[in-house]
Amino acid sequence: MRPDSPPSRSSRRPRAGSGTVLLGVLAGITLVVTGCTAGDPPSGASPAGSSTASGRSPSGSAPGSLPTASAVPEPTVQTVVDRLDSPWAVAFLPDGGALVTERDTATVRLVQDGTATEVGRIARARPAGEGGLLGIALSPRFRTDQRVFLYYTAESDNRVESFRYADGGLTDGRVVLTGIPKNTTHNGGRIAFGPDGYLYVGTGDAQDRSAPQDRSALGGKILRVTVEGRPAPGNPFGDNPVYSYGHRNVQGLAWDAAGRLWATELGPAVDDEVNLIRAGGNYGWPEVTGAPHRSEYIDAVVVWPSTAESSPSGAAILGDSLWVAALRGERLWQVPLDGERAGEPVAQLQGRYGRLRDVAAAPDGSLWVLTDQGTNSSILRVTVR
Repeated sequence: MRPDSPPSRSSRRPRAGSGTVLLGVLAGITLVVTGCTAGDPPSGASPAGSSTASGRSPSGSAPGSLPTASAVPEPTVQTVVDRLDSPWAVAFLPDGGALVTERDTATVRLVQDGTATEVGRIARARPAGEGGLLGIALSPRFRTDQRVFLYYTAESDNRVESFRYADGGLTDGRVVLTGIPKNTTHNGGRIAFGPDGYLYVGTGDAQDRSAPQDRSALGGKILRVTVEGRPAPGNPFGDNPVYSYGHRNVQGLAWDAAGRLWATELGPAVDDEVNLIRAGGNYGWPEVTGAPHRSEYIDAVVVWPSTAESSPSGAAILGDSLWVAALRGERLWQVPLDGERAGEPVAQLQGRYGRLRDVAAAPDGSLWVLTDQGTNSSILRVTVR
């Protein structure tokens, strides 16, 4: 099974894109959400706003009114550090350095002044397949509590644990959340603190198709918990960590300036997604993917029918765009945003740096992009003028 883009196909027929989707042809890349079965390769090209199977245009408006990416020069790319081993996520420290997780070595490294120094190895992590040391997030009170949160695959589950980071090392491990299902694929792993100060945890279905629609299960969800791992106050299902459900394999979490949460999600052989997350929302997996216009599910706002074009991983907000690192697609997608609307994705850095695992907005206004080239991976500093 190919990591991060499983080849299994659903027999269900995808329908046309959401009222908020605008997809098109960019640099020869075909993006469609109509007229293909999940068992057949996508064919044809149709911006969802110009003509859809439902006959509706996005948001009930003319296609031209949707957000478009501003014309920008080719981004400037510099290498921050190279020769990393499967870096997965990055978190920026207040002093200007950054902590980076390596999935396959279960190592946390401090990246500073062009070097990467080991600061800790997670002994309970059990790397295998897509599992290992995955997401990282700093406590909202990091300057005073010095806590770093890590998502990793353990012996029997995926879990979140916090550590104290001081004097160049990780100590005082405290398990925060356990029982997230594991498998060799679909482990989720992205964690991030939201503007509300609570920890959001993106999980995968761990190849259990019953879990995403079961609100008592932790797989196939976005969870929202306190720093102690308890369900956050105001969660949509009461004393339950589930914030949204019906997900297949959440890989990216990012908030815009208005506090809206956007998430990237790996589809099966079709329908990679960007979703605008709503508390209590059901995003359809495994019953549907993409944007089928069924009232009981929330449509994706961007759909890539071919996983070869995307396989979206980490995501970040910079300016008026959502930036998405693509694994199989080997490019950095720029998705222009206008309020709750997502426009036509634009490919950046296409085919130049291999698979891209994560993208993060750095304090200096650049983007840090983590490549996924095994033991020869790098961190790139991308400046978009």
